[in-house]
This record gives sequence, C-alpha cells and structure tokens, in this order.
Amino acid sequence: MPDEKVQDFFDRFRLNVDPENIDDSLQQLGEKLRNTVNTGRYTRVRLRYRGKQIGPDIPMAALLAGEVAAFWATGWFRALVFNLGIKSFVEVELVHAADELVQEGVDLYLDGEVDAAEARYREALKKKADDPSALYNLGVLLRVTGRRQEAIQCFERAAMDSKHPDGGRAREALEKMNKGPRIL
Repeated sequence: MPDEKVQDFFDRFRLNVDPENIDDSLQQLGEKLRNTVNTGRYTRVRLRYRGKQIGPDIPMAALLAGEVAAFWATGWFRALVFNLGIKSFVEVELVHAADELVQEGVDLYLDGEVDAAEARYREALKKKADDPSALYNLGVLLRVTGRRQEAIQCFERAAMDSKHPDGGRAREALEKMNKGPRIL
C-alpha cells in the first residue's frame, strides 16, 4: 500500500521532455508543481471533542509554533506524551484553504449572491482541482442558473469521489438530471 502511494506521487510528476520544446516542458512542470502545492495547502486546524468543535479554528502556523515551544520547553519525551494524551480524546482535523472558500460560497449562495458564490467555488477549484464539495456546489449553482451542460460536467467530476458525501449527492443529482424534466 505505501509503495502504491509513493508510485502515485511520482506518477504525478512524470514529464516527457521534448528537446525542441523545452519551454513547453518547463511550463508543464511548473503547472504540475503548482497543482501539487495547492492540493496540500492546509491552513487551519480544527479541534473536536466528541464530534463538537472546541473553539475557533487555529491557524496552522500557530499550532506548529506551539508544538515547537512545547518541544523546546519540556523536551521531546514530555512533548510526545502530552501530544499522545491530548490526541487520545481530542480529534484533530486539518482544514484545507479550499474548504474555507467553499463555505464562503455556500454562505453567499444562500444570501442570493450567485455570481460571488460562483467565483468562490471556482477559486476553491483552483486550489484543489478535484474537490467534491466545490464541484457539487458549483454544479448545483450552474443547474439553478440554467447552465445544464456545465452542471453535468461538475457533477460527473464530483461523483468520481465515492468516499465523499458530496460525491454521493452528485451521483443522485446526475440520476435526476438524466431522467429529464418533470412534467406537471
């Protein structure tokens, strides 16, 4: 299993270099690196106790600074014991920058700001290209605004993620759209 993940990681960087088109090859490499960095951009940490959030989200830098301070002040063994003790009853969730943009988009959509919501979803997709939440919510927005083909494309991409709840919702939306319009 770990070997598959390592191979998958290196497959993302596979690049065919044509000596006559070095500029194109370098541009492709730059795009692949940008996508990889954006995909791993976790900006906040959310702490939960028994499923309920404890306080506001903590910036990743603040958490890391606290970890370094604990290590420096108490030594590695005490810091390790403390971290293991805390993690035994507190859930730590990493929040991606795209998740924040999707939530902003949902809030804007609910407030009737359709254009601003669409912009947030598209911005989230720039940070995390296959984010099922962004794809699903963008698909809903596109369907409501009459852009059926674009909505179907978003739902199809979101439906590829079988583990995410929005992937399941996207599959349901596709099924409804494939049945055709309802006749009253």
